[in-house]
Amino acid sequence: MFKSLFTLLSLAVALASAFPFQGNLTHRAPAQVITKCTVPNTAALTFDDGPYVYLYDVSKALIAAGAKGTFFFNGNNFGGCIYNEDQAKRVKYAFDKGHQVASHTWSHAHLNALNWDQAHHDFWLIEEALMKITGAYPAFVRPPYGEFNDNIREVAGARGQTIVNWDFDSGDTWGISTAESNQRYTDLAKSRPSTVLTLNHDVHQQTAWNLTTSYLPPLLTARRSPFYSQVIVPHAIKTLQEAGYRLVTVAECLGMQPYQWTAAPQARDATWTCEDKPVIRN
Repeated sequence: MFKSLFTLLSLAVALASAFPFQGNLTHRAPAQVITKCTVPNTAALTFDDGPYVYLYDVSKALIAAGAKGTFFFNGNNFGGCIYNEDQAKRVKYAFDKGHQVASHTWSHAHLNALNWDQAHHDFWLIEEALMKITGAYPAFVRPPYGEFNDNIREVAGARGQTIVNWDFDSGDTWGISTAESNQRYTDLAKSRPSTVLTLNHDVHQQTAWNLTTSYLPPLLTARRSPFYSQVIVPHAIKTLQEAGYRLVTVAECLGMQPYQWTAAPQARDATWTCEDKPVIRN
């Protein structure tokens, strides 16, 4: 009881200093829930569950095509603690390249199972990490598994965030083949909706690995052309751009700001740790 009250008090103090307009966390409207882009002819490629090693491949493929993406980060997931040097470097890299970084909560919990205090704490931990690493305070959150209820909408709203899900799922976590995921993108482009808001996961090799990376042995590198088309991200970029979409961040496809505020990144210190913080709750 006292611990939860202390957590909320600490959170309120931190947010009050960051947001002069913040006020009482309990007195803001429930979060808006977004499932579609609103700016015509835009497509937002989004990536959940990182940061992870394949982030660089995704970023390079996007930048080479004149595109930007959105990364919804966890605090302690596939690649381990976000404060680890390699993990923090990946987050900062994505931010510096102009991609949008956003919250996927700290522990990837089923949010509907959390109470008000628990949800605020899980939201705050990843927000704090992104703020320390990049200097930016996210304006968007994607709930793990796309799950939310009235409590989570109120928590996100109190934190000044918009909930973002999707209207197209590449299926890259379903165990389907890469060819099937690519066919989904091909079929999507043929149906030509006005906008596209995708769900992908850059923690999976078949999604992100563009086979131009030095990770590959020489034999595969020399033969990369037949394999290249079997990777989801390059196919998605090519297919959507050929269909006439601009590949932009979630914020851009909505005509909104990606961050509630930005400042200078913080220097690494003893608080950059995952000790005594929740672990993933899949």
